[in-house]
Amino acid sequence: MKITRVRSILTAPDGITLVIVKVETDQDGLYGLGCATFTQRPTLVAKAVDDYLDPLLQGRDPRNSEDLWQMMMVNSYWRNGPVLNNAISGVDMALWDIKGKLANMPVYDLLGGKCREAAMVYRHADGREPQEVLENVIAYQEEGYLAVRCQMGGYGGRVKDITQATAVPSDQAPQATHRMEVMDRIASNFPGAYYNADVYARSIPPLFDYIRSKIGFDLFLLHDIHERLAPIDAVRLAKQLEPYRLFFLEDPLPPTQIEWFRRIREQCATPIAMGELHTHPLEWRPLVAEQLIDFVRAHISALGGLTPARKMASVCEAFGVRTAWHGPGDTSPVGHAANLALDLACHNFGVQEVIYFSERIYEVFPGTPELRGGYLWSNGKPGLGIDIDETKAAQYPITIKPIEWTQSRWPDGTLWTP
Repeated sequence: MKITRVRSILTAPDGITLVIVKVETDQDGLYGLGCATFTQRPTLVAKAVDDYLDPLLQGRDPRNSEDLWQMMMVNSYWRNGPVLNNAISGVDMALWDIKGKLANMPVYDLLGGKCREAAMVYRHADGREPQEVLENVIAYQEEGYLAVRCQMGGYGGRVKDITQATAVPSDQAPQATHRMEVMDRIASNFPGAYYNADVYARSIPPLFDYIRSKIGFDLFLLHDIHERLAPIDAVRLAKQLEPYRLFFLEDPLPPTQIEWFRRIREQCATPIAMGELHTHPLEWRPLVAEQLIDFVRAHISALGGLTPARKMASVCEAFGVRTAWHGPGDTSPVGHAANLALDLACHNFGVQEVIYFSERIYEVFPGTPELRGGYLWSNGKPGLGIDIDETKAAQYPITIKPIEWTQSRWPDGTLWTP
């Protein structure tokens, strides 16, 4: 059995650029699909797949997925970056998809079989003020979801959203107007996504106090700092949120501030989730080995695919760390299927982030996992259980434009890590 072609497919059914890799073989009708979605730099990933991995892999046996992963990782000599890792992931997931089809088994069976029938998921509830967030939380609860992530005004709370949501006394209105005028002037010279870290940090404990006072403690609640705070402020917020029993507090710090996770662990028992920016094992290994986090939040395609992710999950299990794979809109349905395969097979699964799958998604990606009763369900088909309709995918071309939300700035214009 030989690989005959490796190629990328770019599509955006819901307006978010997705990168899919298709690995074709010399066996009639046998191919695999993988997720290589790096929404911020999609065409670079596609070039890596089409110009480098395709000629490298043609003629090789697709069943040797471990050897091929090791070769792809080292072939460029420099490695462990998001572009190349995503390209490798697309191939790696596709090879697992091929394995499952050859064996006539779902990938989760190849990984050891089911540990559970379906994967508990969480959804995202946002709002401009606490009551709006509460209404969205209750709506998800009524739909049967067991866990909801609560934000207010997006990541870090956008400045204008926070200002509109906060009642300003009449005697302070002139000062507030002046501050907005100053910010508009700063933004004209330093355009970006502005937020006020101090106002944001002070707004979150009252938000959770309000929600818990209305719904009690029977629903799992989560929050994502998204690295929008200085380290010491992240420590303070983690302590303040302890009484509200979060399922986890996500990404309080960037990968460059690992030592500060020790301070958080020393100060409070708020569960911590981290990892969607990780592309190198040394970024997450100390966090797991020292038990500084409770959930690993890796973006599987940014790691390099299923092969490294299943190894990561095994290491995490040994240290009592659970999985909560990254699953936003910029994870393709193929990536969600891969997440689900690990969710079902790994004993140390915790929760799965997931999005709403539109009708367009199901049309372009038949076999996309289904959301029912607060859980994500596999269809049980061989491989990853998902396909792509390339004719329909072509009806949703991608668009390339500068990304604004990663240009996050403090009120004085200082660029801050998202």
